[in-house]
Amino acid sequence: RTIGDRIGEAKASGNLGNTLKILGQFDEAVVCCQRHLDISQEQGDKVGEARALYNIGNVYHAKGKHLSWNTAQDPGYLPQEVKDTLQKASEYYERNLSLVKELGDRAAQGRAYGNLGNTQYLLGNFSEAIAFHKERLAIAKEFGDKAAERRAYSNLGNAHIFLGRFDVSADYYKKTLQLSRQLKDQAVEAQACYSLGNTCTLLQDYEKAIEYHLRHLVIAQELGDR
Repeated sequence: RTIGDRIGEAKASGNLGNTLKILGQFDEAVVCCQRHLDISQEQGDKVGEARALYNIGNVYHAKGKHLSWNTAQDPGYLPQEVKDTLQKASEYYERNLSLVKELGDRAAQGRAYGNLGNTQYLLGNFSEAIAFHKERLAIAKEFGDKAAERRAYSNLGNAHIFLGRFDVSADYYKKTLQLSRQLKDQAVEAQACYSLGNTCTLLQDYEKAIEYHLRHLVIAQELGDR
């Protein structure tokens, strides 16, 4: 501010906002991220504007998740305050998405689609969530980003469960399992086995369910995860 560096001030405000978000000071975080947005728009800095929109979405997303932890309910059955907060997150992600499309930034589009999928899932809009996660999946494959691809499969599996499409879920969870083994991520492998065990139970394939739950148990013991 002293040297009149507006872009520098915008970036610093954005960083402050992200830090306050991590500290759980969501309302202060929004104020800082909004300053990042305002200055970026005033300076015609499209990249900064896109970043600020994404960060504000993140703050509302984190706040919504934080508020919903206290309610411990299934996606879709949320108190109004939580719904409003997640709806705001979704709106900022949408604005971010249309701007990064304009900028032709595919990686940023992938991140926006993933977050839109997650907010719509929490809001109980499972069909919308699936559409966004499919877009996320396509971009992850484009970039050869195996970790993002794995997350997309997992999210697609979760959303299909709530639509009662257990067989489709099982297919996605199997892909999650395959990738977690490729990535040598045992914690995620355990999680995938747990999801598959539950899905096989819903499909009344109890033998398979037992197999997956035993595998989950073995990994949990290996990792010393009580």
